[in-house]
Amino acid sequence: MNTQPIYLDHQATTPLDERVLQAMLPFLTREYGNPSSPHALGRTAATALRTARRQVTDLIGAKNEREVAFTSGATEANHLAIVGAALAARPTGGHIVTTAIEHKAVLAACQRLVDHHGYTLTQVGVDKHGRVHPADIAAVLTPHTVLVSAMHANNEIGTLQRLAAISVGCGLLDVAELGVDLASLSAHKLHGPKGIGALYIRGGTRITAQQGGGGQERGLRAGTPNVPAIVGFGAAAHLITTGAVPPPTRVRALRDRLQESLLAAISGATVNGHPHRRLPGNLSLTLPGMEAADLLDRLPGIAASTGSACNTGSGEPSHVLSAIGLTRDQARATLRLSIGRTTTDTDIDHATDLITRTLAPVSAHAA
Repeated sequence: MNTQPIYLDHQATTPLDERVLQAMLPFLTREYGNPSSPHALGRTAATALRTARRQVTDLIGAKNEREVAFTSGATEANHLAIVGAALAARPTGGHIVTTAIEHKAVLAACQRLVDHHGYTLTQVGVDKHGRVHPADIAAVLTPHTVLVSAMHANNEIGTLQRLAAISVGCGLLDVAELGVDLASLSAHKLHGPKGIGALYIRGGTRITAQQGGGGQERGLRAGTPNVPAIVGFGAAAHLITTGAVPPPTRVRALRDRLQESLLAAISGATVNGHPHRRLPGNLSLTLPGMEAADLLDRLPGIAASTGSACNTGSGEPSHVLSAIGLTRDQARATLRLSIGRTTTDTDIDHATDLITRTLAPVSAHAA
């Protein structure tokens, strides 16, 4: 009997694709060479790294493989992009711009520039759907602005930003179409392994390395490369670019079905994020009269979250939900359900039933 809960937390992490695991296994066992070594084992590892770099390059539409640098994850990539680019542009001082709904890793990197390097920071607000208006970005730019950082898709409410408009000066990430100079990537959000990410750096963009001690990743990120994880990242990217995974339309259809069923069954429930320009698997619901954390405690059959996994353990309401105008009580009543390629129709039906049956006594009591 399967005792695993229904997994509706794909925006926190995704299950490792079995095909990705198979690609990684040789480099966890017999192909253990250091890619910087000159012997056969080292050459095999170096070849695997080049293949993975090409696969990630193809995924994001970069011009060449030298524009992709591997990191330990998106958090490190964010730090390298924001601090590295700002310091390269202006070693001390200057102005940086971001939005009020950025990931905490971005906000922390920006704050480091303020606290330790004399930068000034402007956080631009968003509308009720979580979208930043390009005109609001343009209005705060100054001759001293060296960097604008905005997330493509919000990890709590799923809203997609108009990066191409913001960068004047969804589907898959296409760096050329979006017009960005830097982009952080994370493997474990696309059914790859945890602990590996990458930073896209458009050719000609200057970056100051934040981790010295070796010449790996063109001197931008010292340390022996995590070959098995990089191979897994490449394999996960290759599955997407070759069409070997279900299309986003399937995930969106499942999300819409779950959304419609829950809205019909739960009086007063509302959806957060943009109604259309949103990640296909994202469903952020505010449920009246219910603490979302309490609801999850009563739903051991469902694996979901109240917001970003990075906010776990914090008693404060989500800064993202606050930025789109939710009150403290509304933010605490918000549940994030995120669907992925492993979600089934049966999962959706069962989850709908579990949530509505669990909420029914609360609704009856409130009435």
